[in-house]
Amino acid sequence: MFKVWLYSLGSVLIVSLVSLIGVLSFTLKEEKLKNFLLFLVSFSAGALFGDSFMHLLPEAVNEYGFSISVSVYLMSGILVFFILEKFIHWRHCHIPSSKTHHHPVAVMNLIGDGMHNFIDGMVIAGSYLVNVQIGIATTIAVLLHEIPQEIGDFGILLYAGFSKIKALAFNLLSALTSVLGAIFVIVIGSRIENFSIFLLPFTAGGFIYIAGSDLIPELHKESEATKSFMQLISFLFGIGIMLLFVFIEV
Repeated sequence: MFKVWLYSLGSVLIVSLVSLIGVLSFTLKEEKLKNFLLFLVSFSAGALFGDSFMHLLPEAVNEYGFSISVSVYLMSGILVFFILEKFIHWRHCHIPSSKTHHHPVAVMNLIGDGMHNFIDGMVIAGSYLVNVQIGIATTIAVLLHEIPQEIGDFGILLYAGFSKIKALAFNLLSALTSVLGAIFVIVIGSRIENFSIFLLPFTAGGFIYIAGSDLIPELHKESEATKSFMQLISFLFGIGIMLLFVFIEV
């Protein structure tokens, strides 16, 4: 159990520090940043799909069979993330703020992002409760997704009038709710028998929703043939990374 605590808290702290990456938006020109984010979003989408279909769902099916419970928990993951977007006005926005790209108000974004990060902490810790290999694969998938999201969140706070320092501080505080999510799952999950039968497909459903509903539509905004091809390569590379973990024993 000590190893679960160590890996889980270490992973969520690393993911939380990604919230400070917003400073990149001031070191890169807007066009370069946009190109960087589009390729990163492609890579992230592939990694999320790969983790869902190559790690989380196979592990759940291997342990518990392809039961109706697994299907219900998978759909519940999709539903929860849909509700977060629909009713809290939280968006996975991966393009920086500009005069032509408006965002929801900062407070609502911080609330929604805090809930999202809490769930991130839950799924990371829950994955480590299964085994270290799935925990690391899930951490990487979350980490890749967090980079473009945190740049977008940083832009929202600046757009709402926050100073750079204040925006970074609030973004980090919001990200640290993932630590609470990890602690919650380790404490609760260790006391509930077969807790992973819920969390594995639930996580897969959430990842599938994020990749399919938020990331893929962002990629369709790019129609240039060369960039579209590079996005495809990045997408396949993200899947390939997750496939590689299938054959690596940690």
